[in-house]
Amino acid sequence: MTPDPVHVTPPVFSIAGMTKIYRTGEIEVRALNGVDLVLQAGEMAVLLGPSGSGKSTLLNIVGGLDRPTSGSVKFRGRELSGASDRELTAYRRDHVGFVFQFYNLIPSLTARENVALITEVARHPMKPADALALVGLESRMNHFPAQLSGGEQQRVAIARAIAKNPEVLLCDEPTGALDSATGIIVLDALARVNEETGATTAIITHNAGIRKIAHRVFSFHDGRIVSQEVNENRIKPSEVTW
Repeated sequence: MTPDPVHVTPPVFSIAGMTKIYRTGEIEVRALNGVDLVLQAGEMAVLLGPSGSGKSTLLNIVGGLDRPTSGSVKFRGRELSGASDRELTAYRRDHVGFVFQFYNLIPSLTARENVALITEVARHPMKPADALALVGLESRMNHFPAQLSGGEQQRVAIARAIAKNPEVLLCDEPTGALDSATGIIVLDALARVNEETGATTAIITHNAGIRKIAHRVFSFHDGRIVSQEVNENRIKPSEVTW
């Protein structure tokens, strides 16, 4: 008698042979050139490399903001590369949280109100106060962005991203506009969110010091992943050397 096959949960992301080509007239820019990548549930990954190496292009594609020119991009076994605009909108709304280098907060709204904008459209949201507490801002939720430091504003942006309870948190240079001390506070917030919510977290950076907080590090160069590193002994954000 043949045993039943073992059920294996598919990876959160499975990318194979992905390319992205931008064309302007006769000029062709190959932003991604045959990328293979797998991200598992709950892991924190750092995408490391210089500007122009393809990191942000990859993040935009897995986040449903752009499409590849060729190759396969699967989210939990579901192909994204051929999804319609409506399907990608639903995917972003229901599954993905974004954190960018610049905070994009609404100046006339308090921290809590900025987070509440997301919870009003999410399927299974956190309470805004709970999301802000998770990033250490429970005492600042009634402050406006102008009353917050850069690091506090970025943590509001993180709270806004996680308040929808996303399965995936995509962070593009989240410490790029911050000094080292403030950046470490933001990294600590991201690490805490990853650990407590289980959101698969990808952090883009050109700062090599950050790589040791991740489970895995993918190094990019000229549109390719040139190496992959597993951190057997991860460090805390407070131990990062900037």
